[in-house]
Amino acid sequence: MAGWYELNKNDKGQYHFVLKAGNSEVILRSEQYEAKASADNGIASVQKNCAMDTNYDRKDASDGRPYFNLKAANHQIIGTSQMYASAANRDAGIESVKTNGGSSTIKDNS
Repeated sequence: MAGWYELNKNDKGQYHFVLKAGNSEVILRSEQYEAKASADNGIASVQKNCAMDTNYDRKDASDGRPYFNLKAANHQIIGTSQMYASAANRDAGIESVKTNGGSSTIKDNS
């Protein structure tokens, strides 16, 4: 099964989305948005920018665990991954976002 986006609203009225792989695992999380339209634009930006490897910023957390940020052409962060146990796992996560990020399926839970 292909991946999909889930759009959610928290108890403060802010919106965010996650990108899930076909196995239902969350592979990318967005920031919090004040408006639903902004979250929709964030999803569109992931769809547009996920295929290019240069848009991924490979990082290490202060405790050494690898993770990545997906950035738009203007260098703003669109989404952030989970923390991974190894750089190889992080790179597999990036490949999963590249594979699933183009999905047009959005499950609106807001």
